[in-house]
Formats: sequence, C-alpha cells, structure tokens
Amino acid sequence: MTSLYVHVPFCPTLCPYCDFHVVRRGPGWVEAYLKRLREEAALLHARYPHPLKTLYLGGGTPSYLRDRELVALFQALPWSLAEGAEVTLEANPGTLNPARLRLLKELGVNRLSLGVQSFQEGVLRFLGRAHGRKGALRAVEMALEAGFRVSLDLILGLPMQEVEKDLKEAASLGVGHVSAYTLQVEEGTPFALLGLKEDPEREAWTMERAEAILGEAGLERYEVSNFARKGEEAQHNLVYWRAGFWLALGPAATGQYPGEGPAYALRRTNPPLPRWLAGEAPKEEAISPLEHAKESLMLGLRLKEGVNLAEVEARSGLSLFPLLRGKAQELAEAGLLQLEGTRLRPTPKTFSLLHPVILALWEALEDHAGPG
Repeated sequence: MTSLYVHVPFCPTLCPYCDFHVVRRGPGWVEAYLKRLREEAALLHARYPHPLKTLYLGGGTPSYLRDRELVALFQALPWSLAEGAEVTLEANPGTLNPARLRLLKELGVNRLSLGVQSFQEGVLRFLGRAHGRKGALRAVEMALEAGFRVSLDLILGLPMQEVEKDLKEAASLGVGHVSAYTLQVEEGTPFALLGLKEDPEREAWTMERAEAILGEAGLERYEVSNFARKGEEAQHNLVYWRAGFWLALGPAATGQYPGEGPAYALRRTNPPLPRWLAGEAPKEEAISPLEHAKESLMLGLRLKEGVNLAEVEARSGLSLFPLLRGKAQELAEAGLLQLEGTRLRPTPKTFSLLHPVILALWEALEDHAGPG
C-alpha cells in the first residue's frame, strides 16, 4: 500500500461535461474539509504507514486552494515519501503563477496534470473553461521552466474542433505526457441534458491522429488514452491499470485494499462531501478472485504492455491461461491480440475494438468458472 489518492472537490467552475464529485467553495467548507481529512488520514496512516511511492491529488481543482490551504492539505498527510516518489497535483492553467509554482515545489509536488483541454478559444468556451489559449500556453511554459514534469489533458473530437491543430500544438510544447480523451457524454451532465451525442467514427479517427501526431513528437501511446515520452508514464495511474492496491482519502474517493477471507480485494468508496464531513462510513465492495481476474484483463488490455496471465494467476489463485488460451488464439488470428507466452498484448487494432475483445475473454472465463 504505497500509493495514495486524495480527492479535493473544490472547483472554480463546474464544467458542463464533468461528472466528478465537485463543488464550489461554501462558507467554512474548505476548513471543515481539511479538518476531516486530517482525521481520516491519521486513521489510515496508522494501518498503512509505509512511505508512498506515488501520491496523486485530484479533484476538483486542488490548485484552486489558497496558499495556506495547500500547506494545510499537505500537513494533513502524515506519510513520508519514498526516494524518487511521484507526487502529482491536478491544476487548471488560471490557478498557476510563479509564486504558486514555487510553493508547490516546496510542498514536494514534482508533476503537474494541467487541465488544458484545448488551445482553441471556441472549444474552450464550449467546454466552459475559465482560461483561454494564451493562459494555457503560459501555464505550460511556467510549469516547465519551474522544473515540473508536465502532463496535459486534452478533450478531442468535438464538432467545432480542429483536432490536428490541438494535437500539433500539444506535441510542440515539450511536455512529457499527454492524456487525450474523446468527449464522453455522461448521464445527468448539462451536455447530456442538451442532447449532445458521441460520434464513434469521429472518435476512432481522432485517436488514430493522436497516435500519429504525438508519436512523431516522441510521445508513445502506452495506454488507450495516454501518451508519454520514455520514463514519463504516469506511475500512479499505472497502479490502477495494473489492478493494484491504493489508499484513498476525501469525499467520493475510492481506494482498493487487500481483501479478507475469500475476497481478493476490498473496494471502499467514501460518500459525497456533506455526508463525508459528518463522518459517514465508506461503502464497501468485496472483490472476488474471479472479479479481480476480469478487472485485470479489462484494465491490462488498455496498456500497450498488456497483461501477464501468470501474474494474475499468482495473485488470484485461479488457473486462467488454460481457460483463455483458445479464445486468445482466436483473437490473435483475427489481429486483435498478441499472445506472447502467458502475456496478452493489444494490437493497434485492439484499441478501437477493446470492448468486444474484453467481453469475449470474460465470456470464456465465465463459461468455465461459472458466475463470479
């Protein structure tokens, strides 16, 4: 248990596509949040005191907090950091300036995930972003000059967007990582209420162009939606994609912990802010060995490295490869998988057909193992 996610729910704007747990600042809410976070962190640290290899502060907009609040946030976390630990903070361009960046450095942050989304003014207005093109470019420039590892978030495939223009701009900036997503219209968001629809064909073309343009700039597609220069992969997110364990703090935060008894893992999800402030216990979900195996396939095949069934067998205690060999060979013959010993790797074709590939493997498991 050497990875920690901290959810900071406060945001300056509520974007029309966002379905994360976010709130505006209310009177006394940040102070109450920090007090509750200190209490929750102390209890969790007592049980899992090992130095952290990855710390990720997400939201919301953690960089929206005031300086003294940011200091208090880090003081609330009693863990030490392992040598070479990755400490990521999500930030919006408009919340950064040289003084703020110096403070973040002093607090131990070494990686910034910048919610740029686009460099085109019309797209930014459509997305409800508070910054413009110049603000986005300046934030990237300042962060790199200050010595941070920088990851950019881009939303691609919007109707009015010049996709290649955004990709070429991102590729030219010298950042080490780009997370490029097509717009997902989530139920209950303003975009969903407006009747905005996704376009699978445009999305597939968009991601093909992202792979080509970012790849030419040295940013390799190592996960379905993530591109990095060698050594710049998001170590914290790799814990998720490799179906590992991680700690979690804050409202609506989800952590995955070692299971007890027949359960392989225990997933705990905190309640939303008001109930979390009141001390309501997290919701718990037991993850069986078979469910863990299925999740390992689903998440692992998002990665270029794929998933090693021998490793999943060792963790779950299940015999998986004999059950999946036939279906894996069938998918390999169709050009949808690479089979290297007990490792299943996606092909470039897999990334645009990931859902049916995973379903086919799941069905092969369930046919032999029965319901999970």
